[in-house]
Amino acid sequence: MSPTLFRYRNFRFFFFSKEETRMHVHVLSPNGEAKFWIEPKVELAHSSGLMMRDVKMIQNIVEKKKHEIQKEWKSYFSR
Repeated sequence: MSPTLFRYRNFRFFFFSKEETRMHVHVLSPNGEAKFWIEPKVELAHSSGLMMRDVKMIQNIVEKKKHEIQKEWKSYFSR
């Protein structure tokens, strides 16, 4: 299962249910995908198919919503 956290334009921000324990978020669009570490700081883990301007825009969104993402992560994975 991959719970969707939120959507922005054509980007879907989500978690994978059974993956690694380090806090991160995945982002998927028709053009590509990315993964960002949330802790200790927001940082690009990898991206594929996305233009650099999109990666930077996504990183800004993740930074702005970092606390919301952390809260959702803790809630989801504490079950």
